Amino acid sequence: MQNADQTTTRQSDVMDPARAQAMQVAMGLAPTLAPGDALPPFFHQLYFWTPVATDGLGRDGHPRVGGLIPDMGLPRRMWAGGRLAFHAALRLGAEAERVSVCEAAQAKTGRTGPLAFVTLRHEVWQGGALCLTEWQDLVYREDPDANAPRPVPPDAATGAEAEREVRFDATLLFRYSALTFNGHRIHYDQPYARDVEGYGGLVVHGPLLAQHLMLMAQADLGPLRTFAFRAVSPLMHHEAATLCRAGRKLWVRGPDGRLCMQAEA
Repeated sequence: MQNADQTTTRQSDVMDPARAQAMQVAMGLAPTLAPGDALPPFFHQLYFWTPVATDGLGRDGHPRVGGLIPDMGLPRRMWAGGRLAFHAALRLGAEAERVSVCEAAQAKTGRTGPLAFVTLRHEVWQGGALCLTEWQDLVYREDPDANAPRPVPPDAATGAEAEREVRFDATLLFRYSALTFNGHRIHYDQPYARDVEGYGGLVVHGPLLAQHLMLMAQADLGPLRTFAFRAVSPLMHHEAATLCRAGRKLWVRGPDGRLCMQAEA
């Protein structure tokens, strides 16, 4: 286990209702949110942007590692999953502060070669109260080997109590990238996604899939206290997906039956 970088960053932002409404529209919802309303779960991803000059970006469009995220010497970044604890509602129209720290950084060797696992912890405060704690799990790995066999993803579970099909396209991925200020090129630069990182298309954001599952869980189960999710296999922008729920367990099924994400509310 490498010592985690204990650099703490603090960012303040106003929970702008217009940005939350734009997110609703991008997801096919009516733009109903107004000042004073509770922010829907995971919509805090729309705030606390970290603008970095172009010469401070890596080849993938993300800010170069170092500082809060240690440099583990591996080029490909993926958001592998996360956990959230909801303590109190964040309110639109008011300022909030996010306090972030790198909680863990670990190098390992897997079946596909060297891997690095990084866990960030974010706390979001508003009006002197802790509203949200989030753990963000990142994985870094080497560039793909064109001659290596493709991993076979597991099949999704059966027996869902509720299902809903969702579709994605390049425009939605661009809009979500813009709303979250996410410069990762695998979501909007198809030649880069295909030729450099070895994907079969633009990659649907893991957090966007998690966002769909959280809204489904809240609609079916009521206000969320906790939510945990883990990405299993990537979904491409041209693929339809099915959101599934059985009790408090949720998952995303790809069009070929593979498991793309699993979660628990």
